[in-house]
Parts: sequence; structure tokens; C-alpha cells
Amino acid sequence: MIGPIWLVGAGNMGGAMLRGWLASGIDPAGITVIDPFAADLPGGVTVVSEFPRDGAPDCLVLAVKPQQLDSVTASFAGRAAPPRLLLSVLAGVETDALTRGFGAQHVIRAMPNLPASIGEGVTVLFSAGDDRAIRAEAATLARPLGLIEWISEERLFDAVTALSGSGPGYVFRFIEALAEAGATLGLDEGLARRLAIATARGSALLAERSDVSPAELADRVASPGGTTREGLNVLDEAAGIKPLLLRTLQAAARRSAELAATSRR
Repeated sequence: MIGPIWLVGAGNMGGAMLRGWLASGIDPAGITVIDPFAADLPGGVTVVSEFPRDGAPDCLVLAVKPQQLDSVTASFAGRAAPPRLLLSVLAGVETDALTRGFGAQHVIRAMPNLPASIGEGVTVLFSAGDDRAIRAEAATLARPLGLIEWISEERLFDAVTALSGSGPGYVFRFIEALAEAGATLGLDEGLARRLAIATARGSALLAERSDVSPAELADRVASPGGTTREGLNVLDEAAGIKPLLLRTLQAAARRSAELAATSRR
């Protein structure tokens, strides 16, 4: 069972986790939020601007920006005891660096994405250990953010970052492009944007609930010689959407690897 929780950072991700914990029945009296800029947090939790002078958490959750790691590590130093469990959502900061910095018995890395801030995202988790109880605790902490997936190798975080971590940005860009194309064809800009957003949302929900692949769903929409097929023929060209997205994810994955290498220094 998770004991006292110290949550460092209560922005989009940290705040979403906090609200989810409380909704799931975790006692707010056992949660301390360390964030000098925290605002509009649920009642019952302890909110401080810096680490308490006395005591130590059973579980430490890091939900700050990666560039803040050094200052957080320095501020946490000197605790009476290291945390039993450390859950980090810091992109590019590897398990070894987190273990050195905080001395936690168990370290879990998490990669959530932006829709997690409304409980509709995906969080990918990694643990170097195979303790099922620890993994269950980590899943409990991450579940308020949406879907949970585990990876077996830490090096896969570069691909995860490129796909689901950065993916919402690419989806937003696609929605923007779809709406702008509709407006170019004569639709009112506001109408085109609403149609693009609703189309993307409904299609994603259908893909999630369907028992067939997205490729087959696309073919079901596209009647031979019809309008959808004519458009798909453009997307399916040799230099179309698939090679474009591959180059996009490769670029993001390379950058993720560069940031991870920096954190090892």
C-alpha cells in the first residue's frame, strides 16, 4: 500500500494525477504537493513551495520539466530516508540518473502525453525490476491519465516519445491541415475547423472500438472509384503520408535519444 506521497509539480500532468488519485479514494491527507506556482488545487492536500524540512515520502512523484531535475535533486538531498517508490514523468531522464539522484528502492519511468491532462491520454511505463506489487502501485498512480501500456526495454522510450509522446502534436497539425483544406474549398473557417475536429474524434473512437485494423476501416470508407478512394490515392503515393510520418517519428526519436544522452552526463 502506498504511504505518504510527495508530488513535485502540479501542472497539467501532475494536476491530472492528483485529481485522479483523490477521485479514486486516496486520502488527501497523505499527499503533499511541492510547487511554488500551484493554483486551484483540490482541498485537503498539503501544498508547499519547497520540500518540507522534516520527513520523507514513501512515494515521490516527479512531474516537473526535465531541466528542473538538478534543482529538485539538490533540494531533496539530505532526507532522513530515500523514497521507497519513485515515479518520474521526466522525458529523457533515465532510470540510472533517477536512482543516483534520489536513491529510491524502486524507480518507475512514465511517458504520458498531452491528452492525459484530461484523463484521455496514454501513459507508457517502464520498470527495470519485475516486482508485480510495485508495478501495480505505479499503475494505480498513472491510471487517472488514461490508457496504460508497459514496455520491456528502456531504450524503447525514444520510439514511445516519438509516437505517443509527440503524437498529439502531429494529430493537431493534421486537424489544422484538414480544416484549412476545407476552408480553401469554400467552407467557412469555423465550420471547417469544427468538422475536422469532430471527424478526427469520431474516427479515433471508431478505430478504438472496432475489431478490424485502421487500414481496413479506411478501405471500408473508400468505395471503388468514389471520392474517398480518390483522396486516399494521393495519401498513398510513394511520397505520401506513410513515409512522411516515418520521417517525422525518426526525427523525434533522434532528438529524444540526444536528450537522454545529455541526462547521462
